[in-house]
Amino acid sequence: MRPLYRNLFLLFGLVAIGVMLYSFGVDFNDLHSHLRRAGLYLPAVVGIWVFVYACNAGAFQLIVNSGTHDKHLSFLHAYKLTVSGFAFSYTTPFGFGGAPYRIMELSHYIGTARSVSATALYSMMHILSHFVLWMTGVAVFLVLYFDRMATWLWILFAIFALVFLVVLWFFWYGYRHGIIVKLYSVLLHIPYVKRYARRFYDKNVEAMQQVDQNIAYLHSQPRAFYGSLLLEYVGRVINSFEFFFILRSLAIPASFGDALLVLAFSSLIGNMLFFFPMQLGAREGSLAVIVKLLGFGAPSIGIFTSFYTRVRELFWIFVGVGLVKFGNKRLMKDSER
Repeated sequence: MRPLYRNLFLLFGLVAIGVMLYSFGVDFNDLHSHLRRAGLYLPAVVGIWVFVYACNAGAFQLIVNSGTHDKHLSFLHAYKLTVSGFAFSYTTPFGFGGAPYRIMELSHYIGTARSVSATALYSMMHILSHFVLWMTGVAVFLVLYFDRMATWLWILFAIFALVFLVVLWFFWYGYRHGIIVKLYSVLLHIPYVKRYARRFYDKNVEAMQQVDQNIAYLHSQPRAFYGSLLLEYVGRVINSFEFFFILRSLAIPASFGDALLVLAFSSLIGNMLFFFPMQLGAREGSLAVIVKLLGFGAPSIGIFTSFYTRVRELFWIFVGVGLVKFGNKRLMKDSER
């Protein structure tokens, strides 16, 4: 990536951090009270993401290194791109910022088409692991709280199971045949947009087809495909410890299964409202609902829980933005694969 673009990413990240700190909505007395209440649990909440990001980085490394090129992405560089990429995803509407950052960093070494392919496949794998986590949450709820199942929950779970099957088919088709051209072709039928979309399509269709071919090739590598999905899923399971520590700090006798349910539900609502930077407002509401459904007291617990996750996010956003300027001289090296 050119130094100018990297500096622009850095500047944007710093501005975003400043805006988030200004709009945090907690005064000094509340902050001090919450930090005292958290105690040693707060470093645990922040630190657990060392392992979550390690799983994410391992998945991204597997995908990149399974491409049709003679370069090798090291784990440390994959970790750097992962932390920085998620930092920009957190701070931009629709989570848009992370993918362009990864593509621009990789494109100088393995080409734009391969960078787009690897990043697109990783994003698809990241999304698919969300659905696997949500289905795991459904199964855990049925096991731990079957006595609380109501008619509306049976209907909701049945609808979600159907959606999950449709999503599996969609991703299976996209992995086997590529998905970029198919998704972009939708724009060719939207009024007021199709004329401009057609112009771009005619100019770049060969490049998009190449990206789809690369995605299909990566799918044909079982080790990379299933290994990256497994790592992404394991990372999400480890992420459950964040809510386990938070609930324990609030003197709530939650089990690990409860923590996984809180993660799954808050993740579901947050992704449904993905257009909010840092999922502002969405997470607080979802946490309030799930802790009440599980019988953990007043909905205000959701506000306290959200406070700790905000601290964790701000910490890792700061780390990710800071890493933009470090370790860029030799991102990838030749490999004798």
